[in-house]
Amino acid sequence: MLYRLVARNLAPHKGPLLLIVALQFLSTLATLYLPTLNADIIDDGVVKGRTDVIFGLGGWMLLITAGQVVCAIVATFLSARTAMGLGRAVRRDLFGTVQTFSAQEVGMFGAPSLITRTTNDVQQVQMLVLMSFTMMVTAPIMCIGGIILAMKQDVPLSALLLVILPLLVVSIWLIVRKLVPTFRKVQKQLDAINGVLREQITGISVIRAFVRRDYEAERFATANGNLTASQLRTGRLLSLMFPIIFFVVNVTSVGVLWFGGQRIDAGHMQIGALTAFLSYIMQILMSVMMAMFMFMMIPRAAVSAERIQAVLDTKPSVVDAPGAAVVDLDGALVVRDAAFQYPGAESPVLSGVSFAAAPGTTTAVIGSTGSGKSTLVNLIPRLLDATEGSISVGGHDTKSVTLDSLRGAIGLVPQKAYLFSGTVASNVRMGFPDATDEDIWAALEIAQAADFVAEMPGGLDAPIDQGGSNVSGGQRQRLCIARAVIARPALYLFDDSFSALDFATDARLRAALKPVTTNSTVLVVAQRVSTIMHADNILVLDEGRLVGQGTHAELMETSPTYQEIVTSQMTDEDQEYAA
Repeated sequence: MLYRLVARNLAPHKGPLLLIVALQFLSTLATLYLPTLNADIIDDGVVKGRTDVIFGLGGWMLLITAGQVVCAIVATFLSARTAMGLGRAVRRDLFGTVQTFSAQEVGMFGAPSLITRTTNDVQQVQMLVLMSFTMMVTAPIMCIGGIILAMKQDVPLSALLLVILPLLVVSIWLIVRKLVPTFRKVQKQLDAINGVLREQITGISVIRAFVRRDYEAERFATANGNLTASQLRTGRLLSLMFPIIFFVVNVTSVGVLWFGGQRIDAGHMQIGALTAFLSYIMQILMSVMMAMFMFMMIPRAAVSAERIQAVLDTKPSVVDAPGAAVVDLDGALVVRDAAFQYPGAESPVLSGVSFAAAPGTTTAVIGSTGSGKSTLVNLIPRLLDATEGSISVGGHDTKSVTLDSLRGAIGLVPQKAYLFSGTVASNVRMGFPDATDEDIWAALEIAQAADFVAEMPGGLDAPIDQGGSNVSGGQRQRLCIARAVIARPALYLFDDSFSALDFATDARLRAALKPVTTNSTVLVVAQRVSTIMHADNILVLDEGRLVGQGTHAELMETSPTYQEIVTSQMTDEDQEYAA
């Protein structure tokens, strides 16, 4: 998964990659050559007292060092730029993929997990790529080159490597092997703590209202404690790595000086050669350290890559069908035996629903909580796809036209009124980007929102916080209604969009909607009978099934379920007035 993800997103950067490898190669060669020059300065210059050799070779060392620094700086700059480009591409792909998901796929992963995968997981892969450019290229060149040059200085002394390198590699591999499951657990616990935190921030008013701060604090502490424990375990394993490495490095230095001193004393080796040999040993061990550090990062990045790829490989359940047409649709709506069942669910949420709604008419949907009202609304713009039956808009099956054509003909006001950070104007213009200020004010008038918007500092330019948290629930609903109205769609879908409005505002809004919906089809989901009792057709849902259909008067005579709803909401005087 990791290789597949990285290779695909680095493909557009072949030129910079080749340049990075070339620059790192030159920089490493320069680093390897410097100890040899130092040895020559000591043996041929210092020992023999030749200042010309010292200055000549010293000048070469300065020149090579300058070249090495330039190559390292440019390579690091290109590495960072390429790694950031990869991260940007992966985040773009994740965002684009998630945007195609239906509610079903979003629910499968969960919003907190999708956020973690787009941020933390991408960062892990991005960091691995950056470190690979600076370490993975350098480490093998330095290791192989260091071994060759160390043997060139003294072959017998190089036998120390046969003991040191296997000991170092085995020790670190045992630690890295235990890190893999720990890293996977950490990423899952990050999802969990993000989920708890997101839920608590979103529902903070409910928590305060029910005095549940202590309980929620304990719940967060549990999630936080689990994450901390896993990270501490990771930290303990990592903390073993560096002492082991430094122990091996120090023991190696002692061994080189001990045996090297004996060989100098015996006349088999020169002082400069021992100095160079010690430098090469350090370079070899450093290269092994770099490689082990990379192997330490790879498991975590691999886990992150799996999680990223799982999102990218998920095929959205709602897509344009092959040959889907671009069509201008009117609002004629026909639903035939529509049903919906979530994968793995024991029973369908909606089953066998059939009705028709013509332009210029209002169809209402009512029923108890969980009866499938919102699911029915979501099936029409294909936010979910019906598992059985068919739905047509404007005489075309919704699956035979493009999603843009279908949704462009629909004005949806969802059950949860949501506004985006920006201004009043930017939120309303989401329904019609080319709308003028006059168009926006007209839509606000219809939605009964013009009065409170006019009183806000800035009017149309008044700021709106994320989610619309700086306006009331009723104001959010009215702004969302204005967002749908401004587009003048052929089909309006109001999913319990009047629940936060008082009766007077509700009545004024419905009266204002009548002139602009004369040629449109209106489908209203409501909990209050007073909102829908004058509809041309009322659908009564119960446990996902259509148990009644007709006008208010007809249902009062034929539908016990509807009668029960009316009785629970209206007084005797109201019922007499309604009749």
